[in-house]
Amino acid sequence: MAVDPKDAADGLPQTYQLSIEVAAPISVCIGRLGTFLLHAGIYVYTGSARKNMDARLIRHLSKEKKMHWHIDYLLAAPGVSVLKVVRLQESECKANQRTIGELPVRGFGASDCISGCGSHLKRLRGTALTGADSDC
Repeated sequence: MAVDPKDAADGLPQTYQLSIEVAAPISVCIGRLGTFLLHAGIYVYTGSARKNMDARLIRHLSKEKKMHWHIDYLLAAPGVSVLKVVRLQESECKANQRTIGELPVRGFGASDCISGCGSHLKRLRGTALTGADSDC
């Protein structure tokens, strides 16, 4: 259920989903996770912010930033763009688990996940991962 930004406050979950287009196959180094080949397609990233949701989303949409979160590495890659941002009134893991798709990168955005999601990045169709290299 999408909510208006002004309603996502006062203790409600600060969860969001980014619909992301990868225009062409890319090899992207995702911090300590390693380097992955992602195929062209539509991906959904589910995240949350304990506070300052607007600042977090503005940061995600900016191409120039210090790399901190896994999503930063993907969004800074050439040919990658955010198509849509949706705010949700449910926990990050619940939103992620109800999103049907393949897990292209194990552990992506799920370092602190206690629900066993495996990844908070999903590819909506096709094969998303063809190889990984531990060195970036």
